[in-house]
Amino acid sequence: MVQLVGSLRKELADSVGSSRALVVGAGGIGCELLKNLVLTGFRNVEVFLFQKKHVGKSKAQVAKESVLQFCPKANITAPDYNVEFFRNFTLVMNALDNRAARNHVNRMCLAADVPLIESGTAGYLGQVTVIKKGLTECYECQPKPAQKTFPGCTIRNTPSEPIHCIVWAKYLFNQLFGEEDADQEVSPDTADPEAAWDPAEAAARAGASNQDGDIKRVSTKEWARSTGYDPVKIFNKLFKDDIMYLLTMDKLWRKRKAPLPLDWAEVQKLVCPQDDALGAGLRDQHVLSIRGYAQLFARSVETLRAQLAEKGEGGELTWDKDDPPAMDFVTAAANLRMHIFSMAMKSRFDVKSMAGNIIPAIATTNAVIAGLIVLEALKILAGDLEQCRTIFLNKQPNPRKKLLVPCALDPPSAGCYVCAARPEVTVRLDVHKTLVQSLQDKILKEKFGMVAPDVQIEDGKGTILISSEEGETEANNARCLSEFGIRDGSRLQADDFLQDYTLMVNLLHCEDLGKDVDFEVVGDAPEKAPPPAAAPQGEAGKSIANGSEDSAQPSTSTKAPGEQDDVVLLESEDEEDKDAASSSARPPPPPPPPGPHKRKRPDTVAPETADAHSTLAAPVVAT
Repeated sequence: MVQLVGSLRKELADSVGSSRALVVGAGGIGCELLKNLVLTGFRNVEVFLFQKKHVGKSKAQVAKESVLQFCPKANITAPDYNVEFFRNFTLVMNALDNRAARNHVNRMCLAADVPLIESGTAGYLGQVTVIKKGLTECYECQPKPAQKTFPGCTIRNTPSEPIHCIVWAKYLFNQLFGEEDADQEVSPDTADPEAAWDPAEAAARAGASNQDGDIKRVSTKEWARSTGYDPVKIFNKLFKDDIMYLLTMDKLWRKRKAPLPLDWAEVQKLVCPQDDALGAGLRDQHVLSIRGYAQLFARSVETLRAQLAEKGEGGELTWDKDDPPAMDFVTAAANLRMHIFSMAMKSRFDVKSMAGNIIPAIATTNAVIAGLIVLEALKILAGDLEQCRTIFLNKQPNPRKKLLVPCALDPPSAGCYVCAARPEVTVRLDVHKTLVQSLQDKILKEKFGMVAPDVQIEDGKGTILISSEEGETEANNARCLSEFGIRDGSRLQADDFLQDYTLMVNLLHCEDLGKDVDFEVVGDAPEKAPPPAAAPQGEAGKSIANGSEDSAQPSTSTKAPGEQDDVVLLESEDEEDKDAASSSARPPPPPPPPGPHKRKRPDTVAPETADAHSTLAAPVVAT
């Protein structure tokens, strides 16, 4: 007779009680998962969040305190971590929300040879999958859509979509209150090739106000400090003086509608009765008047100024969508800029959805996915890895009337540059223009997710190009690759000892990469993801990248996404009728690899926010 402990066999219950589980992430899925784990019988659970500078207490700590209310005897901590740390666990469960963090945990689990359960949600859609070194695909085996970026001149000079203004407002927050980044400049871009103007002539025509700020080309933060962070002066500089400066770039406005400058004094004279009638409904979903946003801008600047002063000399603030003053600032600044460039303004809720690049979380979806994570964890602890599945949660039942659709796990991809036996990539770049600093920051760290790379040139001498030890190779940073004898066909060995990861990089010299392209990855790199398929029935297709669309209508939009979602349907490998799934409105999947396994759909990347969780390989949504 089988002996049970609760609902589990005694052997499994003992394994659960003695196992050490690591939960990475403490947002919507993570908190639900922690509750499930302790109620299932897990007694040794550690949780941590990849920290942004949270407002108040960390989410990991809040989650710990909440879970201890369910089970005071549970041993829950929030530790430091490295590869050795990961080796201490029986299994790891991801509840993350951004690609960089997922990539890092994926590599750490591969290095530690610990099973990883990946998960994610996007609105009503969700997914759980299991990753085991040598047996299944890793998180980075499948290509992912490149995150959408915008040219600097579009953000600074000619925004045409609300997301452009929202990105500009987030840049502005950092320029005024956070860590200044030269790539996030917000002042008019005089180097815009489309403008082709005479700055000397324009300076005389701009007519900027010397009294209210001027438009001197100095650090935005330095200028703001000189005014004492005066909200009125900042307002007039950003929304009047800088706009007047833009108007002098005549060629920009020959085929575009010219922007309309705003003056603080004139805006305050506007009569806006709608601002006084916001009692009904949720305030976050109302769109204010220009005067309302101007006043919100001023209040948020004053609040942020006080917060910055509390940090002391050299202090910085970090933008967080869950910090009300920071969100008020971005909402107000973005909407004022939208009005200037003749766009329909957005509610605070809509701006938050786009600024955080998220699809609003649904508690029920998080609960279902958290439950599925525990079920997959029980299979692992029972020694039944072959029974583990990738499970998709659909919004609507498939032809077999199933919302939960299992799929066999795929084997590792031979071309993966992370989990292959000898990870290798080929990069096309101009060796005469590419700096060592760019190789380190843009290619190895940003593109290939390395944390602290050490790079050696395979030239027969073992020349060290980049060292992770501080100060050892800093003199190389401003030099071009060609100065080290690197040419077409050169090979580099990049080692990241923190991730226990080695990557061979083959370089191809190319002098014609196209406008604004610093390098290209050749072959099976993430940027080579299949192009979005055409939407069915004549609708314009919009692929969802990072869990949301940069210009997508949030759920408060008049275009209700719930009326348009058509979820991809995927049948279980155990079901006999393979033709049923083809009746759904979805694009065909990539061709399957050799072997009996059925190919999953290409991964969708997680949104980079603290509270939204996208799918690892999300069901496709036709909008």
